[in-house]
Amino acid sequence: MNILSIDASCNACTAAIVAGDKLVAQLVINNKKTHSEKLMPMIENMLSASEFSLSDIDLIAVANGPGSFTGVRIGVATAQGLAHSLGIPCVGVSTLEALAGNMFGFDGIICPILNARREQVYTAQFQWKNGELLQGMEDSNIMLAELLERLETERNSVIFLGDGIFEFRAEIEGKLGDQAVFAPPQLNMNLAGSVAYRAQEYIRKNGDVPIDNIVVPNYLRLSQAERELEEKNA
Repeated sequence: MNILSIDASCNACTAAIVAGDKLVAQLVINNKKTHSEKLMPMIENMLSASEFSLSDIDLIAVANGPGSFTGVRIGVATAQGLAHSLGIPCVGVSTLEALAGNMFGFDGIICPILNARREQVYTAQFQWKNGELLQGMEDSNIMLAELLERLETERNSVIFLGDGIFEFRAEIEGKLGDQAVFAPPQLNMNLAGSVAYRAQEYIRKNGDVPIDNIVVPNYLRLSQAERELEEKNA
């Protein structure tokens, strides 16, 4: 199966082609969040350079959040549009699960964190067991302080990755000390290749994705405009 995967949900804009177990191509641009301008040209250039065409693609996989509201919308809309035009299925993958997939083989808790503002993070917890990525804590939007209180009771090391590190690393180290470790820069970002491999795992467990499958953005919370309207109406 040939998969075209997309992730525009975080700071990096990334696309990949995976053919079976082979990562054929992966492009990452981690400079300025102009994903609406970059994503389609990236995909076109990647297909051309790898000598693939859209007609060779069997499945579109996309990170459907949580993350940047705008980025999630761009990624999901692009993926659904491509899948519809090609008549092939589209499957959504949690941004947090795909990030955790970067940390294959880590012997401890994997904790992706994305900055959700107001001292909050989008986060979840994962562990590798016998080559399988298992999710402990579900995708959540919680206060960083609450997350660290939970993790402090764990005996295992915790590896953090995601854009939340840049804002909260000092606070994490202050609370968890040597219990906390951090992903290296080349893995501390959303990667479309990881989205594709998590999509493969989804299909392995659940069977083929129907062509009419609709991917819904997973924002985990209301947008700022929706929150302000809710507060005004209250």
